[in-house]
Amino acid sequence: MQKQLIFPAALGVIGAAILLSLCVWQVQRMAWKNGILAQIDVRIVADPVALPLDLDPVADKYLPVFVKGTTGTDEILVLTSQSKQGPGFRVITSFDIDDRRVMLDRGFIRQTDVDAARPATSLVVTGNVHWPDETDSYTPAPDPASGMWFARDVDKMAAALKTEPVLIIARSSSPDSGLITPLPVTSSSISNDHLEYAITWFLMALVWVSMTAYLILRIRRKTV
Repeated sequence: MQKQLIFPAALGVIGAAILLSLCVWQVQRMAWKNGILAQIDVRIVADPVALPLDLDPVADKYLPVFVKGTTGTDEILVLTSQSKQGPGFRVITSFDIDDRRVMLDRGFIRQTDVDAARPATSLVVTGNVHWPDETDSYTPAPDPASGMWFARDVDKMAAALKTEPVLIIARSSSPDSGLITPLPVTSSSISNDHLEYAITWFLMALVWVSMTAYLILRIRRKTV
């Protein structure tokens, strides 16, 4: 091999090796993440239990529960949409369970139905305890005049509704309100972009090898 080719060839091999190792790492991360999501899916649909007195946002995330209580008349409307129903809101109310007051995410109501009366209602609910992480520095502040929120924030919603910082997301509720459709907890909202990252690193490795081959070809032509 000509001396002029040693450095670009070595650079090409080292660069490709690094990029391919990053691709393999992302594939391994994807397998790990899929395992985590599978565990979450199993936990979500496990047999429900009574709502514990002490809840931990980490240990009890997605805990399935079975509760009986009464909704409050104050509510928070979180802006959202559904592909087949269009724009609407998540309806979140206080929920009195014996001597406790927590929050209940009843589900989705279409924008056209949001003005319908929703009086205090006794419900039997199967759902999951959850602390969704939906806010960031770009999330608009809630509109106090309309009661509209743009993301769920358990602590702030609890302060507004004067409840414990505990949110139950309904999987099913009885009796059926007719206008509100439960939006159960699923793992689909948890990001799992490792396959896309792996493909990106692999394509970058191909580009790196192609550029290296082109550089070597040009050097050889100049030295012939």
